Amino acid sequence: MSAPKLADALANSHVVHDRATLEAAIERIAGEIRGQYADGEVPLFLTVMNGGLPFAAQLAFALGERGLDLQFDYLHATRYRGQTSGSGLAWLHRPATPMRGRKVLLADDILDEGHTLLAVKHWCEDQGAAEVRIAVLAEKVHDRCVDGICADHVGVQVPDAYVFGYGMDFHEQGRNLPAIYALGE
Repeated sequence: MSAPKLADALANSHVVHDRATLEAAIERIAGEIRGQYADGEVPLFLTVMNGGLPFAAQLAFALGERGLDLQFDYLHATRYRGQTSGSGLAWLHRPATPMRGRKVLLADDILDEGHTLLAVKHWCEDQGAAEVRIAVLAEKVHDRCVDGICADHVGVQVPDAYVFGYGMDFHEQGRNLPAIYALGE
């Protein structure tokens, strides 16, 4: 069975947040984040792949413009593996940088129900991180978040719908779209 076509999804979607809105949100949260770290402090900046990549790159540049140095690493943990609903967590890559005593900043595309981010946060804590903060480009508005997870920094809120673009995929397509779209509605 072939994957649905991105062009068909776009024809049946609408823009929830355009590029200018997303870039302004990233600038805003970069200011918030900068205030959380003392001068000279270098947090470990972990990008959650694949979805977090576009957001994390823009956020890292905005933090650099504000004088915050970052040590980079990444992780790849997923529950979706190209599907539209989650299953068990699969670790495809764990960070190699030691976390003991470090302040960690996780950058991801979206906080939906939070299963993946909660597992990643707990893993970082188990590795000895002194603090784990979470920055997400988007937070889905609903009441299904798992207990114990929330984002410290949120760019925008999105409806409780299938959203894609700016890192979020539609059947592994459209991550590089410069806006967030909602399917249907």
